[in-house]
Amino acid sequence: MAVQVTVLPSPRCLFDDPVQIRVTGLLPQQAVTLRACLLDEAGELFQAHARYRAGGSGELDLTRCPALGGSYSGVEPMGLLWSLQSKTPYKRLAKRNVLTPFCVDLEVYEGHGDMSQLLGKCTHERYFLGEGVKRISVREGRLKATLFLPPGPGPFPGLIDLYGSGGGLVEYRASLLASRGFVTLALAYMAFEDLPAMPEILELDYFQEAIDFLQKQQQVKDAGIGVLGLSKGADLALSMATFLPGIKAAVSISGSGFNSFIPLRGDGFTIPAHPYDLGRMKTNEESGFVDFSDILDDHRDPATWGSRIPVEKSLAKFLFLSGLDDKNWKSDLYCRDAVQRLHQCGQKVEFCSYSGAGHLLEPPYLPLCQSSIHKVLGRLWIS
Repeated sequence: MAVQVTVLPSPRCLFDDPVQIRVTGLLPQQAVTLRACLLDEAGELFQAHARYRAGGSGELDLTRCPALGGSYSGVEPMGLLWSLQSKTPYKRLAKRNVLTPFCVDLEVYEGHGDMSQLLGKCTHERYFLGEGVKRISVREGRLKATLFLPPGPGPFPGLIDLYGSGGGLVEYRASLLASRGFVTLALAYMAFEDLPAMPEILELDYFQEAIDFLQKQQQVKDAGIGVLGLSKGADLALSMATFLPGIKAAVSISGSGFNSFIPLRGDGFTIPAHPYDLGRMKTNEESGFVDFSDILDDHRDPATWGSRIPVEKSLAKFLFLSGLDDKNWKSDLYCRDAVQRLHQCGQKVEFCSYSGAGHLLEPPYLPLCQSSIHKVLGRLWIS
């Protein structure tokens, strides 16, 4: 019987879908190595491998069988995806063009050695845009964004998606959210087209334009808009929920309860950037990695409270997510401060923190990124 590698329920799916990887046609108890290979849009090769032993019937099911070593160990049904790594140091796998899938070659090799004898393989396609989802480039007024519309008349919940201080127009999370039934606007606010890489100030009315644009879409529910932000985008999400009445829910991922790095101007007020000192960066002399987690002044010091976002004045619903091993900044501590202020005012808030997780909490099954180049500071940083 020929060795076959299959992906169930389908060899084609959305990137955040879990799948079942099976190998059939092996000998009972046969030792094999599975390898995943993915070529990104820049031609960079990402790979992962794991050693397994087939069952008594000659079958291997990654939802039940433990990996015996390699890129990971234990029962990890999606391990071949989340452990993908490039041989080039500090490369992060990110999707630039959401109109095309990532294609993953899944291979099975004889034994636990040098992977020289290929037994079988298949190609697995993982998409970022669900069937029928529309992608529309938006250049209206000052807005620089991409709108994703789920198929059908709706109405659907509306959501604004913000990434961090690396800037650009990041679409892959927004496209996946639209594939799950959200009208999603991926919004750029720095380092894109004519938007400066490090603005001297950010204007709240720019984000109000995004809310107004989304509320005009016929497929959007009239119950209010949600906003989702990562890192710098997270504190912008909190500011939008606090000062702009159209926001009814906000999700902060690895964020803070204060305005970070760039002053924010609203109608008749300006929130200064939270004080920081780059002299407090810690650099590992051997690796060159930089730990930024101590550069911000103590948020408990009343001298810094002018940069606080008064989330307790908001009527929106909040969800905070953070990683306990965040080396970019102390997001778990900062989120807890905002959650405490909300609780003191009797507001309900959800808060989840994750042991072992760093700064980049990404959509499911994107490979773990432990370090990369910080676009703003141009330094290697631990996430």
